[in-house]
Amino acid sequence: MPQFYLQIYRHILSAEDEGNWVELSSLGIHPEMIQQLAEFGVIEVQQGRIPVQQVQRLHRLLRLRQTLGLNFTGAIIIMDLLERIEQLEDEIERLKNNW
Repeated sequence: MPQFYLQIYRHILSAEDEGNWVELSSLGIHPEMIQQLAEFGVIEVQQGRIPVQQVQRLHRLLRLRQTLGLNFTGAIIIMDLLERIEQLEDEIERLKNNW
């Protein structure tokens, strides 16, 4: 019986990494999947790299797909809605602090 191993890739992101890019090969994601996500407009790919700030978004999308068994379209919609909720929560908190 073949054995399969789970590999977890983690990139530590800091505020200083804002303008930096991450090599796609370091993420351990199939190139065709990356191509599909770029075509859907989920991530920006340039010369085999993506912006550091999109790595977290990419991992969140993949987690949604794996844990909920969603297709790309469903995972993208849920991810966009979650991001919108976070933005609204931040806005509510900002308004509370200014009140």
